[in-house]
Amino acid sequence: MKIVQQQQHQHQLPRLTAAAPASFGTANIVFIGRSLRHSLRNVESLIMAIMLPILLMLLFTYVFGGALDPSGDYVNYVVPGIILLCAGFGSSSTAVDVATDMSNGIIDRFRTMPIYALGVVVGHVVASLVRNLLATCIVIGVALAVGFRPSGGFLEWIGALAVIVLFILTYTWLFAAIGLVTGSPSAASGYGFALLFLPYLSSAFVPTSTMPSWLQGFADHQPITPVIETIRGLLAGAPIGDNGWWAVAWCAAILILSLIWCSIAFRRKAGQR
Repeated sequence: MKIVQQQQHQHQLPRLTAAAPASFGTANIVFIGRSLRHSLRNVESLIMAIMLPILLMLLFTYVFGGALDPSGDYVNYVVPGIILLCAGFGSSSTAVDVATDMSNGIIDRFRTMPIYALGVVVGHVVASLVRNLLATCIVIGVALAVGFRPSGGFLEWIGALAVIVLFILTYTWLFAAIGLVTGSPSAASGYGFALLFLPYLSSAFVPTSTMPSWLQGFADHQPITPVIETIRGLLAGAPIGDNGWWAVAWCAAILILSLIWCSIAFRRKAGQR
């Protein structure tokens, strides 16, 4: 009799069914929207990512430009470097955002849900790309206002924009990997800051031929220099030589390594939680 009552009670209990997992595309869209909303709420960070490159451009154009290039054409030389500097500053916040998610417990919550958990990193990367493209447009607008006069045509502008997008994606995934392997947002900010010095050791502000010989070799062969020379040549309507191939090769290699690094680091850190 007791067994019969237990069976009847079990039939009365509601059946618990597992929720259907969200698709890969749906999960990424949700995480991208989350990161974009965070960007809109963090107005101070967005303003700093835009204002700092603009202030550096004004400083180099109006304060140092006369000494570096008395012809008054220095603004046309320095703007491509400022564009990459802007992309670097904007991408660096990705390391802090990813490290914050990894340390505040939200990843534990995401991993209990039937979703693609690594999508949280993809969301930060796409949001960074949108922020950086917006900042780049503003920087170019200010550059045109202070005398920047590019001579490249429509196709050259499309090529320059493609290189800028590739560079932003590369830098952002690299900063995302740094955010994953560091233990805290402050550490992520510190480690990522070292990468922001690379543009100063390239042809961004002065030709590498004016540097000491021991530094010139590094400046000529580091990844930033061919990217800047490619953008500069396209916007100026000048031949870019083999800088275009080197720029794409450097970005593709760093991007692939960063993606692999992110995937391995996320599995290790999220799996330990």
